[in-house]
Amino acid sequence: MHSLNDLADGYRINKGGNFRLKDIDPRDTGKIKSPEKATELLQRSVQLMGELQEKLYAQDRWSLLLIFQAMDAAGKDGTIKHVMSGVNPQGCQVTSFKAPSDTELDHDFMWRTTCALPERGRIGIFNRSYYEEVLVVRVHPGFLAGQKLAPKLAGKHIWKERFEDIRNFESYLARNGTITRKFFLHISKEEQRKRFLARLDEPKKNWKFSANDVKERAHWDEYMDAYEDMIRHTATKDAPWYVVPADNKWFTRIVVADAIIETLQSLDLHFPKVDRERLKELAASKQALLNER
Repeated sequence: MHSLNDLADGYRINKGGNFRLKDIDPRDTGKIKSPEKATELLQRSVQLMGELQEKLYAQDRWSLLLIFQAMDAAGKDGTIKHVMSGVNPQGCQVTSFKAPSDTELDHDFMWRTTCALPERGRIGIFNRSYYEEVLVVRVHPGFLAGQKLAPKLAGKHIWKERFEDIRNFESYLARNGTITRKFFLHISKEEQRKRFLARLDEPKKNWKFSANDVKERAHWDEYMDAYEDMIRHTATKDAPWYVVPADNKWFTRIVVADAIIETLQSLDLHFPKVDRERLKELAASKQALLNER
């Protein structure tokens, strides 16, 4: 049974043509009004997710790719940590993508992420992804110049072309059994400011802070425009975006958990059935073990 009554559906974007980022309030907590209730729901969801992941691994037919994108301090790391806390590490892999290396820049813009795609039966998590190529690279055109593209390949239509490439790539993945779900953790500028100050005020959080984080705030409006355009052009039925309010971490986590559970439940997961011949083998093995007494 679905544990959260389809909470995530209200934040799911299947078709982005008319999407407006301003229509989703980063402070929203939907039907959940208290952190205590959210904690209770998350605990139930973590347990259910663990059960579903075990079947995903055993069945070995599908893989699930979870992509997290957000402004700094929106809570990507914490969301991944808490939501996936009940999943068997053997069936889950997390990849964080930083600035591309020289080797990565010598390949197409999706090469490094393609190398990290999850195997069948596994859950793969991308902390940032190929979507950085239509976000930070778009906001900072100088990064595009460093990608060694021929001038005619980096013209005025490059963002439209990259959106098309991404849609086609995610459709290809779906046709090969990799289900993609994408999460934009939507934090307000004021809440980001509060979290940055907390990182500066608390010694144990100082390591999280980078001076560049503050510099990027100067481009806030450009980033919001880039995120909105990205969602409008890459939200599809096969690979929807979830625009998740992120000012309240406890709410963010249960929305993400609900979306993952809903996706796993849609796959009709079950443990592999054992045929008659295999049952005979198992019975013989059991008897052999009993005879050792």
